[in-house]
Parts: sequence; C-alpha cells; structure tokens
Amino acid sequence: MKHTHIENSANMAGLFTLSLRWVIGWTYFSAFWRRLILENKLIPEEAGYLGEKFNHFLPNALGIKPIIEYLVSNPDALQIAMVTFTIVEAVVGLFIILGLFTRLMSVGVFLLALGILLGSGWLGTTCLDEWQIGVLGVSSGFTLFLTGSGAYSLDGYLMNKKPHFTNKKRFGFLASGILPVKNLHPKVLTGSIFIIGLTLLTNQYFHGGVFGKLHNKSVKPKIEISNVHYTDSQLGFQLFRVEGADVYGSFLIGIQILDEDNKVVKSINQNELARFPKDNIKNHYVAKIKSGKHSLLLPLGAKADITIDLDGIVIKENYSLKLIDISGIEWWAEI
Repeated sequence: MKHTHIENSANMAGLFTLSLRWVIGWTYFSAFWRRLILENKLIPEEAGYLGEKFNHFLPNALGIKPIIEYLVSNPDALQIAMVTFTIVEAVVGLFIILGLFTRLMSVGVFLLALGILLGSGWLGTTCLDEWQIGVLGVSSGFTLFLTGSGAYSLDGYLMNKKPHFTNKKRFGFLASGILPVKNLHPKVLTGSIFIIGLTLLTNQYFHGGVFGKLHNKSVKPKIEISNVHYTDSQLGFQLFRVEGADVYGSFLIGIQILDEDNKVVKSINQNELARFPKDNIKNHYVAKIKSGKHSLLLPLGAKADITIDLDGIVIKENYSLKLIDISGIEWWAEI
C-alpha cells in the first residue's frame, strides 16, 4: 500500500511538470530544427554559420574559455563540435518532449544549459537573455531529474505496460517513476543550494547584478590593442574585440598614428579601410576582421594581427596609435 502511494506520488509529480517538459524539450529540439531543417547553419563558408556565433562567446566566458579558444582556432574541430552539439540538442529535446528516458535526458538539459550559461551568460543587449536561459535551463534539468515523467510520456506508457525492465532500479535512474534514492530531502536541498549559488555567482560575475555597479558588456564595442611593434617600414599590432553586441559589428573608420604632441602624422580613413589589403590582416579565429563596404569590420570575438605601411614615417618615442569607431568611440595604445 505504501509503495503504491509513493508510486502514485511520483507519477503525479511527473504529470505536474508536463508543460515544463514540453517547453524545455522544444527549446532544445528547435535549435536543431532552426539550424538544419529551416536553414543550414552548419556550413562554415556560409553566412550565419553557428561556429561564428560560438566565437562570440569567447571574450568573457567563465571557466570554459580555453575550450572555446581551442575550437575557434581549429575550424575542423569546431565544425565537428557544432554538428555534435546540434545532434545532442536534437536527441535531448525530442526525448524530453516524448518523455523517454526522462531522467537521463534531464542530465543532458542540465549540462547543455550549464554550457550556455558559462559560455554566453554575459551576452544580452537589453535583457540578460543568455544568462536567464542558462540558469532556468540548469534548474529545469534538475527539477525534471527529480520528477521524471508521468502521464503523457513514453516512460509512463512503459511503466503501465510493466515489461520486466521497468522494475529494475536503473530504470528509475534513467527514466521515470520512483527515484531510487534514500533520504532525498538533504540531497534536494544541496542541489538547490548549488543552483542558487551558481545563479548568484554568474549574475554577479557577468552583470554585477547582486551588489556593486551594474554592467552590461553587450552595450558598446570595446577593442583591446596589444603587441604593438614596428620596423622601418611597417607598424604591427593585434586587435581583439571583447565587448559589444554579438549581432552587430564594430565599424572602424579611422586608424591614426600620433606624435608626442598628439598631432596626426599618419591617418588611414574609412575609404582606405574599406579597401584594406587582406594580406595585412592575419585572423586567429573563425570570426574574422575584414574590410566592409565603408569601414573595417570587427565582429565580436574576432582577433587579428594587423600590419600597416608607414610610408616613410619614422616612429619616435611617445608616439601613439588611435583607432576610431563609427560610433565615435576611440581606443588608444602607446607605440
């Protein structure tokens, strides 16, 4: 009698999370649907390639930056990772919708959401979009693991048919029904504390949302200038765009060399930047700095070594380099 009551409670818990299961399942399955069925976004040479979007995560990712940098530096490995990631999302999403091996798939939901949170939680031009998706996905995955599926699921159908394997302990771990874990209360509390801790930590790290000054690194572009060096005929430097909207590039309309009195001794205007030689740009990642129609385009996460000809200009002490964005923002570096 007691076992029947517990079993009924488990089935009801799975029923109560039906809408959550369907919505979470669709959010992941729809990623596959958008990328491969409605459009193919897994082709590296075409606009909208998923790998370039992944590159946008790099500058401010938390804890997984070396993994992202390795992938965006190796296009073949990146494409394999993007295809694998999309297939995993499709399987996890579809199985969650159907309620098949719900608890196993909920672990997939948890891990996928954690990856989104750590990689792109800092993005969001007006709202904290990616952070919200990440933390809600993590908590939803944990919840679905606890509840499993009830009615309107393939797990529930199998439990009603009662084939022998549904009585195995591992079915409870992998699918639905009674979760075969003793003394659940402290374990649920521990998991919940971890998730709220992760939520507060990432909210503070990415956005300053717990205490101190709020910040949003998706609002305006920021470019880091490093490795400035020169020879008798050329000036070289490295550009890395680390902030700004992921859907909108930084448009560089001016590069200037200034003397110790801040007087311009060499200037490259936007028309020249629109025709900037490809051989003078050595990109590091799949998101590439390149000439646009009216400027030099710097996508989020792009890093490149830039070389400009000095045309007889002699670099002296206290000279500086200035970059000018179409928005009026300027970045400086000492030469």
